[in-house]
Amino acid sequence: MRKSLTLFTAALIIGGLAQPAQADAGPVTRTTLAGASTFTPGVEKRVLSRTVTLAAGESRHVRGRLQATSSTTAVVAMNDTLKCADAAGAVTGVTSTSSRNHEGSDTTSYATPGHLPLYADLLFTAPSAGTYTCGLYAYTASTSQTGYHLTAVAGDTWLEVSDTDQAGARWWQNPACNSVGSSSTCTYIGAGTPTAWVFYSDGTPVYKWNAAAGATSVQALANLELTTCYTGTASCTGVDAYEKARGTNSVVDVRYEVIQLDTTAHTCRTTSTAESRKTIRDDAHHYVVNFALSGIPVDPSCGTRNFLMRIYVEHVSGNPIKIDGMQSTSLTNGIMMNVF
Repeated sequence: MRKSLTLFTAALIIGGLAQPAQADAGPVTRTTLAGASTFTPGVEKRVLSRTVTLAAGESRHVRGRLQATSSTTAVVAMNDTLKCADAAGAVTGVTSTSSRNHEGSDTTSYATPGHLPLYADLLFTAPSAGTYTCGLYAYTASTSQTGYHLTAVAGDTWLEVSDTDQAGARWWQNPACNSVGSSSTCTYIGAGTPTAWVFYSDGTPVYKWNAAAGATSVQALANLELTTCYTGTASCTGVDAYEKARGTNSVVDVRYEVIQLDTTAHTCRTTSTAESRKTIRDDAHHYVVNFALSGIPVDPSCGTRNFLMRIYVEHVSGNPIKIDGMQSTSLTNGIMMNVF
């Protein structure tokens, strides 16, 4: 019988299985892993990188796909982290992580049996003029296994960096929520509170983003990290009682909205994804939903070019859900970009 993780470090969170639509406002350069790359427990490994020279305040959208196989049938953690460093090697700005428990070499839960793909996004803005190296970093850990390894799959693992400045783009991230879930700013649903609006009523300062004067449309994306709160997990100490034993799983409905405001700061026009239902397996324990909206119109009849971003999450059944927030890395985040 497989043993599953019950304790996680701050960065050991979830991963989704489907690539969101391309969200860059211009061309990107993709660097693809040419040969398999093995990574071992407890050691973060840079798998891919790209170096860019930027002016102060210049921004790049960074996206990474890490697809990996496992040498063990046990459940172990797997991280896909994006970060950028200056010429001296110092990590600069926020980092972004997606991860999920790899359910083992024999799992059939993925599109390709045994192959878990994770996607992460980052908006990097240079604090000063210089050369920066942005990388995709792989990590694994286990509280019950030693002597195993994961392998990044050649061809299916890649790093994308936009080629031009994402002028006026903005990064969203929700409030802090530590790994054990005890932070006062953690958000839970299904434990007396059935719904939440991420980036809107979860303690995040509501930001009114202004589309640039020359922008013809808007691109937007977001990554939502969720954790199941079954009996005995160490990740959800902020809820009074867990509802059901491991194996119950959790079901949520989610929807992503970008709202253009009118001159009274009320809704003028809403562009949204279709509401979709997600089942979060307790074996995975964590889950990321990737959203993307392209070609969002800037409607002149609204009287402003101001936009809000928010994610609707509704608990449908199963165990309570923790919405993961900022830890040592950003876990739930969004980006809005101008298209000229």
